[in-house]
Amino acid sequence: MDLTLKKGKPTGVISAPPSKSFAHRYLIGAMLSGNTTVGNLSYSQDVLATLDCLNAYGASFLEENDSVTINGTCNIEPIFNCNESGSTLRFFIPIAMSKYEEATFTATSRLLERGIDAYEECLKDVVEFMKVDGALKAKGKLVPKNYIIDGSKSSQYISGMLFALPLLNGDSTLTIKGELNSKPYIDMTIDVLKKYGIEIKEEGSVYSIKGNQTYKPLKVDNEGDYSNAAFLSAFNYLGGELEVKGLNPNSLQGDRVYINNFKKLSTGYCVIDCENCIDLSPVMFSLASLLNGAKFINTKRLAIKESNRAVAMKQELEKAGAHVIVSENEVIVEKAKDIPTSLIVDSHNDHRIAMAMSLYATKTDITIQGYECVSKSYPDYFDRLEQLGMEVIHAAT
Repeated sequence: MDLTLKKGKPTGVISAPPSKSFAHRYLIGAMLSGNTTVGNLSYSQDVLATLDCLNAYGASFLEENDSVTINGTCNIEPIFNCNESGSTLRFFIPIAMSKYEEATFTATSRLLERGIDAYEECLKDVVEFMKVDGALKAKGKLVPKNYIIDGSKSSQYISGMLFALPLLNGDSTLTIKGELNSKPYIDMTIDVLKKYGIEIKEEGSVYSIKGNQTYKPLKVDNEGDYSNAAFLSAFNYLGGELEVKGLNPNSLQGDRVYINNFKKLSTGYCVIDCENCIDLSPVMFSLASLLNGAKFINTKRLAIKESNRAVAMKQELEKAGAHVIVSENEVIVEKAKDIPTSLIVDSHNDHRIAMAMSLYATKTDITIQGYECVSKSYPDYFDRLEQLGMEVIHAAT
């Protein structure tokens, strides 16, 4: 479907949406504790995928408004529907294989295409993976041992192992080889594990995990999400007047760095390192094209996201008058010139591209094709812009 944002600038006070990254982690910890309440949740598609997988693991839970209470677990058929959530898939593979000897993981074709190569290598001695009938089949079981995993692929693989290894009946280690990307996300996982009473010892690139640990019940509220708040805050550099409330100033979220990065983008042409904030890339590309241009380094992982985000953003920003150069691990964005009086862009079925391109509504009327993809992480994003004074027109294609 199409959505049109008329030219304007949002103003007002808005609460940051709940953190999707913390939500995944708190819900998994709740499942493994068997008795926990997690509050301040937003039921985005990715969070719903994790809830589906809680069911597949055997968790019984009650949803009430923005909270979920886990009240027990049982054994059921292990079919995990991860939809389009990479976090859900990568977190649940080792967790499932710590409990079951065979499990099935279903997902969108795009997510399955992105692969699980880090697990195929790390778990090759204990778990066999096969693609059958559009699904991923796993056979085998995690055992206590010394595991080695590639840190350059995604921090989600490491987080999945850190959730699972304490459940085994003996001690294990997890050694990170190669370059470690997105370390803040691993710190978030360890922080959540600590709240659930799980001990992880970190020494350089080695994590030591005692077996036979027990997840302790608790009651916890999810915090506000810096990743999605970035799209709202970006409007302030383009004439908007927004106050985004509900963000923890001491948060471990790596995307908190947007505050400093946006300031750099606003002061002139600059170089931004995306290694530990790769999900901010689309909104930073868009903002750079509307301000002073910028060079972005360590961008290669954009190719394995919901879309090839570097290429997709190049296509859409060039429709808006910006020149973008995409290299293997670098993206250069020049300031947009001669922005058209109306603009039609494609979301590429990628929530972050749809939201990033919405910034152009400060300069021109913009129609976003496939806008509904924002339901993946921020279902009411465009509703919030409307509440902040933007004119929003919905039209079916």
